[in-house]
Amino acid sequence: MFDFTGLVSVVTGAGSGIGRETARYFHACGADVVLADLDEAAAEAAARALDPEGKRALAVRYDAGQPGAAGMLIARTVEAFGHLDHVVANAGIYTDEPAATMSDQVWRRTIEINLDGVFYLCREANRAMKEGGAIVATASAAAHMGGSLGHAHYGASKGGVLALVRGLAREFGPRLRVNAVSPGTIDTPMVADNRALLHPDVVASFALRRMGRPEEVASVIAFLCSNAASYVTGETILVCGGSYMA
Repeated sequence: MFDFTGLVSVVTGAGSGIGRETARYFHACGADVVLADLDEAAAEAAARALDPEGKRALAVRYDAGQPGAAGMLIARTVEAFGHLDHVVANAGIYTDEPAATMSDQVWRRTIEINLDGVFYLCREANRAMKEGGAIVATASAAAHMGGSLGHAHYGASKGGVLALVRGLAREFGPRLRVNAVSPGTIDTPMVADNRALLHPDVVASFALRRMGRPEEVASVIAFLCSNAASYVTGETILVCGGSYMA
């Protein structure tokens, strides 16, 4: 693990899956952690599990698609812990909807959460973060492939994240570093709700022949926030077990 003692980390989508495991990992590394999620009860349960006394973990209700929510989240963080060092923009949604029948509302909400939300959070974080801080956005292997059947909107939203990360890395450097991770099929509630992703033939096609675990993504996110990645910015690391090889 890395030494994040005295550092402050914000993780969105922290109520479950990759976000929850990332918050746990950062907390175990010594960071004070803000767990943000639309499901406030889930975020509070995750925060209590990490820190029953509530000294080093704070839960905040957060709707990534609302422009003003990011500013409030960052303000709560600085109010609670005094500063900000890491931001993990992980909140996202995944719906099954063919493009031919997709409503405007489904398209718009996907972009609002998965892409606009990353921009809002990064913009506000840049204004508050200490020099030497790091931002990591959760994209997806779908960003590199265009998404599976019925998920073009998801692939497009995550592809936008890849481009945004590179643009922000140029703008925010050298003061801050900005990177992304692209998880593949990870054993999370979101994947469990989309049974097609769990088909044995799909998993058997991966080079590692298994799904990933949330902690295997969290450790890569932590690496990108650590001093071990001090010369890494504008990059994306695929954490997909060899399911995508360009």
